[in-house]
Amino acid sequence: MAVKMRLTRLGDKKSPFYRVVVIDSHKARDGQYVDLVGTYDPLKAEGGLKLDVEKAKKWIECGVQPTETVKSLLVKEGVIAPKKIKG
Repeated sequence: MAVKMRLTRLGDKKSPFYRVVVIDSHKARDGQYVDLVGTYDPLKAEGGLKLDVEKAKKWIECGVQPTETVKSLLVKEGVIAPKKIKG
């Protein structure tokens, strides 16, 4: 079972709200998830991300792969280190 950390969408039309969840990669976007890690409101300028850092670190250590969007949110929160670009 391939497990990912990704966003699931909530909210009305033109007012998105997301949950950061750990879910089987074969399930639907809004399907049943394994664990709720946090929430993300992109319409708020500051403080739109509420994340359980300990839970996120535990899942990353267990081998869960975050999607690109979730990875950028985790880097912003300091859960994972930013990838260094060679150049």
